[in-house]
Amino acid sequence: MTAKIKALENELDNVVKVHAGDAITGTLYYTLFKGQADADLMNTACFDIFALGNHEFDDGDAALAQFLDWLNSDSNCDTATVAANVVPALGTPLAANARNDYIEPYVIKEFDGQQVGFIGIDIAQKTRVSSQPFESTVFLDEIETAQHYVDELKAKGIENIVLVTHYGYQNDINLANQISGVDAIIGGDSHALLGNFNAFGLASSGPYPTLTLNKDAEQVCIAQAWQYSWVVGELNVTFEDGKLASCGGVPYLLLGDTFTRGSGANKTVIAEPEATEIRSIIDAAPQLNIVDPDPQAQAILDSYAGQVTEFSKDIIGAAGEWLCERRMPNRPRSGSPECGQGLPADAVADSGAQLSINGGFIQQIVTDAFLARAFRADIALQNAGGVRIQLAPGNITIGDAYTVLPFSNTLVELDLTGQEVVDSLEEGLGNILDNNGSDGAYPYGSAIRWDVDLTQPRGQRFSNIEIKKDGVWLPIDLNATYVVVTNSFLAGGGDGYATFRKASDEGRVTDTFINYAQGLIDYLQQTLGGEPVKVPAPSEFSTQSIITP
Repeated sequence: MTAKIKALENELDNVVKVHAGDAITGTLYYTLFKGQADADLMNTACFDIFALGNHEFDDGDAALAQFLDWLNSDSNCDTATVAANVVPALGTPLAANARNDYIEPYVIKEFDGQQVGFIGIDIAQKTRVSSQPFESTVFLDEIETAQHYVDELKAKGIENIVLVTHYGYQNDINLANQISGVDAIIGGDSHALLGNFNAFGLASSGPYPTLTLNKDAEQVCIAQAWQYSWVVGELNVTFEDGKLASCGGVPYLLLGDTFTRGSGANKTVIAEPEATEIRSIIDAAPQLNIVDPDPQAQAILDSYAGQVTEFSKDIIGAAGEWLCERRMPNRPRSGSPECGQGLPADAVADSGAQLSINGGFIQQIVTDAFLARAFRADIALQNAGGVRIQLAPGNITIGDAYTVLPFSNTLVELDLTGQEVVDSLEEGLGNILDNNGSDGAYPYGSAIRWDVDLTQPRGQRFSNIEIKKDGVWLPIDLNATYVVVTNSFLAGGGDGYATFRKASDEGRVTDTFINYAQGLIDYLQQTLGGEPVKVPAPSEFSTQSIITP
């Protein structure tokens, strides 16, 4: 990304480099370096403007202040941090002396004698309830705040206004429609891919750029550059007489020049002449771009990557006993070790939990970790197959956590009715019993428990479903709404969880974009404080009993 930004900077006039938030957390790099690696790499691109996202507050205001110190430590870069609707309390880490110690509501840039105002907006409710900002930090309404500062800039004689938002693509469109005086929006949060990538197997959320109208029926230009440094967006806007005159651009999908087919043990490098044919296709598509990494950025990344390899050996906690792995309680898996050598298929934990009745000890612990680290959730649901290995008594390393949960899943929150929760449980088990699916679909839950009868028809297999609220187990309320944390694979309908997919499609979803292995790491380090993890009591397991044919 740094290489592409530098190339564009050399080719174009009047360039402003914008980062729309969520620079930190969710990766092993953050776990180990707490934002310093992110800051060092960001400074190789030297962003002019950085808008705060919700994940900037995942470790609280003090950790964000430290990250911004690192970001501001490079004298060659001058990155303005903007978030008009984030108001830290005086005397707190982000506002020790003044409210703009770290965060400005906007920044004014001048191009060929013309001034343009850039106003920052963070997504308020999501940041407040799904991250960990200080209680004293206020998050103001996005629309009201944006209009307030547009008006303030207009009063200063600045006619051209760009919002830099971490608010989501559809929210950006809605925001544009409801306020006056805005000309363009550079957004983040929703990880929306914009532009025409259909020919290359990537579904787009809309055109790049997207044009809509503001409250004055004047055009507004909206752009977003997908996720994970995969795209650099070049947005070209022209202002004339205080209004947007033209808007265009290209979202560049950044590629290397080596191509592979397949995955895992079946992964092979594509040889000539096919590789040349692929390069020809890429060359003919403006939105595809083969880029050689920037040497300076690569050297910095390599220095951190080497440390990550070493730090993966770092101890993050301990197992106080065998944390056995089992997908379905009644189905020991041959050829796949589920517990310590010599332990029986009906192994019993120190707590009295039984592998053959309650199911996998490590599966239950992972689900408990998800609930503990998803601060808005009422319950957690996880597929058994997403948890891959047992853990022996003794130290647990970062590498162990990423082996237990090796996929590229994130923690996702869904708003479901009690009936939809029941339906989802039936779907997961039905995928095994009725569709000959993998027993990896078997559900595990935290703060939820049930009895299972495999002799019953689909729709009648789960009974006595209870939800734990404030330490008390109560029957599930079919009409109530529950916030369910799960992994992104299930949220997309994986393993037959169609109700999860329906809720996601209807927008009843919040992707935290926290890697699910990171959730386990945080649970061991922060929630348990490094104390040995033990198998929960049988009463805390999601499966209380199971009747087999």
